[in-house]
Amino acid sequence: MGWTEFIVAFAVFFLSHSVPVRPPIKKRIVAHAGQRGFTFGYSVLSLAVLVWVIGAAGRAPFVPVWDWTPWQAHVTLTLMLAACLILGLAVARPNPFSFGGARNDRFDAARPGLVRYMRHPLLVATALWAVGHLIPNGDLAHVILFGSFAVFALAGGRLIDRRKRREMGADWLRVREAVTAASLWPRPANWGGALVRLGLGVGLYAALIAAHPAVLGVSPLG
Repeated sequence: MGWTEFIVAFAVFFLSHSVPVRPPIKKRIVAHAGQRGFTFGYSVLSLAVLVWVIGAAGRAPFVPVWDWTPWQAHVTLTLMLAACLILGLAVARPNPFSFGGARNDRFDAARPGLVRYMRHPLLVATALWAVGHLIPNGDLAHVILFGSFAVFALAGGRLIDRRKRREMGADWLRVREAVTAASLWPRPANWGGALVRLGLGVGLYAALIAAHPAVLGVSPLG
């Protein structure tokens, strides 16, 4: 099949992440399926297409760009741990600046948590995942795949900032300034909840390592 499957999967991946979230299309889907139905369906679609495009990259013709060395696996494991901890702390937490936030009306700018350091923690986690997998996968298909993911994750923050500034108006700048003025070492509102979320991040990390060989055919532990 050569490069055909990879090109098609790559195109479907970006279409599936851009078309459904366009305001007119999303509005229609939410009207029929509800917000939860949209979120569930979009998540399942995203995961399925992600698995497909990664598999397609592995089946594409092997064109070496750089060689693999053992130290690269340690970089991947380290960056993935950071990404999982960020996900554990950020998913479904109030964050008026980015996507993935929940109960944004409860956001406390004096105790912003991770938002004190990054407005878009989910995008940061995605970029860490992409860079962590780019380094040990030095063939052309994976360089294109993970390099594109990293670039789009980092560029996505600017796009979301523009959209949120339009939606929030003057509140966007006011809340951002309040977050910037918060302590660099903010205390969580609930230490127990923070520890649980860190534990969930570690659990996710362990689950990904365990599932990696079965899902993708490669063990991250070598």
